Amino acid sequence: MTSKEIRKAFIGFWTEEPRNFQVVPNMSLVPNVDSTLLFVNSGMFPLAPYLAGQPHPLGKRLCNIQRCLRTNYDEMIEIGDNRHTLMFEMMGNWSLGDFTKEQQIEWIMELHIERYKLDPKRLYISVFGGDEDAPGDEVAIKSWKNAFKKYGVDAEFSEDITDIPKNLEEGKNWKNRIFPYPKTKNWWERAHAVGELGGSSSEMFYDRGVIEIEQDKYHINDDSGRFIEIGNNVFMEYKLDKNMKWQILDQKNIDFGGGFERVTMIVQGKNDIFETDIYGTIIGKIEEISGKKYKTNGKDNEFTESFRVIADHIRAAVFILADGIKPSNKDQGYILRRFIRRMVRFAKKIGIERDFGKEVAEEVVKALNYAYPHLKENEITVLEEIEKEERVFKHTLSKGLKEFGTIITSPGEISKNGKPFNKTMVEPELIELGQLLFYFYETYGFPFELGIEEFQNVRNFQLGDLHFRIVEDAFKKEEEKHREASRKGAEQKFKGGLADHSEEVVRLHTAHHLLLASLQKIVNPCIKQRGSNITGERLRMDFNFDRKLTDDEIKRVEALVNEKIEEGLIVRRLTMHKGIAEKAGAQMEFGIKYPDLVTVYTTVDTEINERINRFFNEEGDAKTGNLLAKDVTALLEKTFSKEFCGGPHVKNTKELGKSGKFKILKEENIGSGNRRIKATLAK
Repeated sequence: MTSKEIRKAFIGFWTEEPRNFQVVPNMSLVPNVDSTLLFVNSGMFPLAPYLAGQPHPLGKRLCNIQRCLRTNYDEMIEIGDNRHTLMFEMMGNWSLGDFTKEQQIEWIMELHIERYKLDPKRLYISVFGGDEDAPGDEVAIKSWKNAFKKYGVDAEFSEDITDIPKNLEEGKNWKNRIFPYPKTKNWWERAHAVGELGGSSSEMFYDRGVIEIEQDKYHINDDSGRFIEIGNNVFMEYKLDKNMKWQILDQKNIDFGGGFERVTMIVQGKNDIFETDIYGTIIGKIEEISGKKYKTNGKDNEFTESFRVIADHIRAAVFILADGIKPSNKDQGYILRRFIRRMVRFAKKIGIERDFGKEVAEEVVKALNYAYPHLKENEITVLEEIEKEERVFKHTLSKGLKEFGTIITSPGEISKNGKPFNKTMVEPELIELGQLLFYFYETYGFPFELGIEEFQNVRNFQLGDLHFRIVEDAFKKEEEKHREASRKGAEQKFKGGLADHSEEVVRLHTAHHLLLASLQKIVNPCIKQRGSNITGERLRMDFNFDRKLTDDEIKRVEALVNEKIEEGLIVRRLTMHKGIAEKAGAQMEFGIKYPDLVTVYTTVDTEINERINRFFNEEGDAKTGNLLAKDVTALLEKTFSKEFCGGPHVKNTKELGKSGKFKILKEENIGSGNRRIKATLAK
């Protein structure tokens, strides 16, 4: 099967009888409203409000393939092996309190064996083993046994996770296939906070039969590379109460995620993600430009790791750029810049000195625009930005080399911290050199190897093995300190659980709607939202406008928002067809693709609310299937605000007053004809 056929098979399986799932549109990598993530990093992220109980306009059975990105430093340095990527696609299906765990497991097995044609004798399962918070997952164990039996495999449960076959041949008749793991492996939650959802998980592993990293003991979830995870079922059955105890949920959800690239690798009989047809033309173009081979006689060579890093990072960069982010020194733009610069550094390792990113990016667009048309639509911008950033980085490297040369050849041979380098390079000076090299790595993007080479050339001093190890160790210690600082900063800035539904965030989310409507009424009716971010302390809205707001405009916008808070407008959730909502003038989030049925949140007075009640029930669903655009337009034309949105919101704008008055903290230019407002509710 080609990757295109695998994609089609996944969606086809879930949408056909008897499952009848609805497809959730793929959303941007950049979360528009939720502040808890830098990038969308899982398929379930767009469904956060609905997993928490909000009704989804498409129903209770949902599926999609969602583009995702993970950017932790620890994950970044994993790139270079045969199975890890930072940019990936997650195949997902969800039950919002609908079908059972038994049904899900039966269907998952059917998908992988009957549609993907995987060998059931090479499949192994992990389940939650139980602890003081929740019991072991006996239902999952029984369900997996039944699912295996359907395909002629007598699968048994074993408490001993090391009780696995020595090889594929022995595995053909192996009984023990289901193993228990602790919470660290088989329990899902995103943040241990009040209100967080969680539950046991059950992962599916495929035996590749190849050990890449020797282990003392082997099991299906080790790091040997033999068993590869191809799917994870999360049974979201619990919620943390105010005492931080797990309580049973009324709405029990199921969330399945399967890595598209890994499944493609297994289905296509490869042992390397980068040899699948997803990456084939990308790797081929890098070979053409570099004049090097990805592998030698089918085995990794000295260039293989660099090829993988370049292929992964260019794909990530293309998708980030296509979703509207440009290189910068903050947040998403910083991650994008890091990808491009790291890609250039690894290109140097395989002899690529000229600009090359644009050519490889074109192959990414060609390979994936059938599934993501926005790649082609934004191709010119994507290619221009990659080419520009590549040149800027090379200029930065050149500047850094000059400064580095000046420091290590200065009359007093002064290091970065003002201490002279001793010609004999005893340990303190070697440690100082390692710290200096990290400074240049972080400031100018110097690879460690380039810094060492430049130092030895300029100083005409060859580092011995012991010297080198001391310098490298000092560099790594500085790197670890930086990593910890970055991690703590990210945890502080992008904290939160499944989605932050605290009272403060919910109130600011509703205030966000009032702000947009007020800007349109006071400043310009053509203003549209171009992105947003909401924390418990403030809201941030980006919008299209080509000049600075006057002090008078800011005061009038603030006054109007506060007036509507005082009026006590009712916040109504309405579900309707997308076309009708558009004709009624409902505002849409920039860059989001919506399904045929959408949720619209409105703020209305009592009179309009009574008129709405004639057409919509209390849950916001249409009372008649023949809801007409003219009726909805007439209903909504007198509302204060109306937006496509998944929530959550307060029920009445008066609730915003509990946090205080609405206040605009800052209004600024962010370039490209866009402005940014930061605002809050404060006493």
